[in-house]
Amino acid sequence: MNMRDLIPWGRNEQTTPSRYREEGDPFMTLHREMNRLFDDVFRGFDMAPLGSMSRTAGWPQVEVVDNDKDVRISAELPGMDEKGVEVLMGDGVLTIRGEKKSEIADKERAFSERTYGRFERRIPLAWEVEEDKIDASFKNGVLTITLPKAVVSPPEVKRIAINRAGEETKH
Repeated sequence: MNMRDLIPWGRNEQTTPSRYREEGDPFMTLHREMNRLFDDVFRGFDMAPLGSMSRTAGWPQVEVVDNDKDVRISAELPGMDEKGVEVLMGDGVLTIRGEKKSEIADKERAFSERTYGRFERRIPLAWEVEEDKIDASFKNGVLTITLPKAVVSPPEVKRIAINRAGEETKH
């Protein structure tokens, strides 16, 4: 069996079973019209289809590991080295930013699904960290940042006496 036999329809070619090919089928007409409208919208704004836009929405993708003594954040930065990345910490926010440059000139490129350009990812931290002991390493396209948790003494608790209703407090 050919793989194309499993696909009920295509955008550019009719590979549908004969019952769906009928011109009078209102659902197929609506389906084709909606596909055309979405294609026209994305073509007009010179944007990629939704599938590839969602890949870069939260780039670089990160993984956060929280344990008792530190927080480890790993970011995938394929095709990059540590020289193209900058890590900043301030106001309880960790910032990873940099630029991924293309290896070839645009005029030589016929088609590309790779992502190039500047990026910035801000990660608000819910933990108090020792900012002077933060460590960052880069290996095989993965940036790993270790943020040691600050030792925070528990807030002092003060017991408050509860008076009976109608009695005055002696000062």
